[in-house]
Amino acid sequence: MSDKIQVAAPLVILHGDEMAQVAFEKIIDTFVTRPLDIELVEIDLTAENRLVTNGQAVLDAIDALNRHQVGIKNAGMTVNREQRDALLAQHPELDAATLHPLATKSPNGAIRKGIGGNITREDIEFRNLKVKRPAWVGRDIEVETMEHGGIKDSYNALSDATGVVKLLFVGESGDPVELHRREVHKGDPWLLATNDLEDVKAWAHRFFRRALDEKRDIYLGLKDTVIAGYDGVMRAAIEAIYREHYQAEAESLGLAYHYELIDAQAARLVANPPERALWGVPDNNTGRKLYKLVEQLKRHGIPDRKAQVSISRMSAGGGDQYGSFNLPAEEDGILKVVVDGEEKHARRVNKGDPILLMSNDREAIKDWVLQVFRDASRKDKEVYFGLKREYMDYDEVFSDVITEARRELAHNDTPPPSFMIMRPSSQLIKMITDPPRNALYPAQNLDGDIFSDISAALGGSLATASSIIESKNGTMLFEAPHGTAHDLYLKYLESDGQEAHFNSSALIYAVGNALETLAEREGNAALIDYATRLKAALIDTIGDGIVTGDLKGKTTDPAGETVVDMHGFLDAVEARLTA
Repeated sequence: MSDKIQVAAPLVILHGDEMAQVAFEKIIDTFVTRPLDIELVEIDLTAENRLVTNGQAVLDAIDALNRHQVGIKNAGMTVNREQRDALLAQHPELDAATLHPLATKSPNGAIRKGIGGNITREDIEFRNLKVKRPAWVGRDIEVETMEHGGIKDSYNALSDATGVVKLLFVGESGDPVELHRREVHKGDPWLLATNDLEDVKAWAHRFFRRALDEKRDIYLGLKDTVIAGYDGVMRAAIEAIYREHYQAEAESLGLAYHYELIDAQAARLVANPPERALWGVPDNNTGRKLYKLVEQLKRHGIPDRKAQVSISRMSAGGGDQYGSFNLPAEEDGILKVVVDGEEKHARRVNKGDPILLMSNDREAIKDWVLQVFRDASRKDKEVYFGLKREYMDYDEVFSDVITEARRELAHNDTPPPSFMIMRPSSQLIKMITDPPRNALYPAQNLDGDIFSDISAALGGSLATASSIIESKNGTMLFEAPHGTAHDLYLKYLESDGQEAHFNSSALIYAVGNALETLAEREGNAALIDYATRLKAALIDTIGDGIVTGDLKGKTTDPAGETVVDMHGFLDAVEARLTA
């Protein structure tokens, strides 16, 4: 008879890309396949397979999760246009014109929408990590954002009936052309935003000229992979101006230029600020939050982190920017928003202007708020919501739903936890500069991405945080909040596998959480014990000072640290697990 632990229910495994996948394969082999007798339902979610299957791999992942209800997802690449073209060149049988959006876009939003799940991210409670606070007071970093356009100057409203929202375009022909339609229910928020591409270009000239005149390193942050027809259009225009007009001068002055996705860049700049920089965040909704945070940090710095930070991200509706319709205008003309035959808004756009139409689902918002309150009550957390209620009808619906959810909980004799509603910029500042002992910060999709990456980076590493996606029907998906570690993967390939540097903590913790959930659902005492010991072995390994390079010098006893590569760290966790 096998001495493996018997597990009745299957576990869904969603594979990813690059260095994270190299680590994931060894983790699954070492901590799942070898010690457990368990059925694995494995889906290849690599960027290449999503392309080759024309997005079917994403649909397969959603189906597997809805059927089996517990899964682990590894980090995957979201390809930009250059990477997509490179993959298409490897597969000439594919026609770019017929590709489904799921073939090239990030699968994360589709999966969360497909299972109806919202994200909670928390610091893993390593007892001996003490991150050196970055020296922010007086730091010479300025944030530059666009004053007009975008969500700040959007038209947003709540649907007054259940029906269809249509986005129409009237160009040179004079005939309305339907660009997009989506169903909405009464009370659902929707929003139309555009940016004048000529304003974006003028901003880019001012931004780069200021950086060069003030001799600052240049940082540009957008979310071009997820919002390709909006942020991606702005990035292309801005970088074309940099290459043509400013790159040579910047290089002659020894100034660096950095582009990164805004969430990853925000984490990097806040946790490891450069000496002197100009940070360009063209999206004014995000830019104003980060401007206020940076100004606060320059005056007061970052305190010692003595509290676990938890962030709940509203994503189940697939709404907001991540579920938006976005593209550049094909010609000059007029955009119209029509709801059940009634024109609600019209505005002029020029050829190339980026367009964004987004909405959210009121019922999904309510499910999320109830989940936030349940999680906060269960773990005795204070709740700090961030909303722009004073001028955003779009955000007002969240406020109404919070009140409604409170009444429902009170009616069921379940008092909600203490909570506050503040502006998102104040929410971000509180989370970073004045965190209470045990708090939960709910945020909408893009804010949640940015806030959670900043928080995780300040906690030591993106690999020292956990991420849980929970749906109201009980589906649970566990993942690591970090990416695929592209730079480390290049070193791994260049060294023919000899240089394997990667912090596997978050992936190991996700495995432990998934196994613990399976064990609780089937009353499997042996599996509960194993999952508990696996998470303890991870925490004990770092507790004993055995760390990967990203955590060097970040424990309470730097002199007692032993720095190991990915294989050495996994071997150390396994040794403690089997001791």
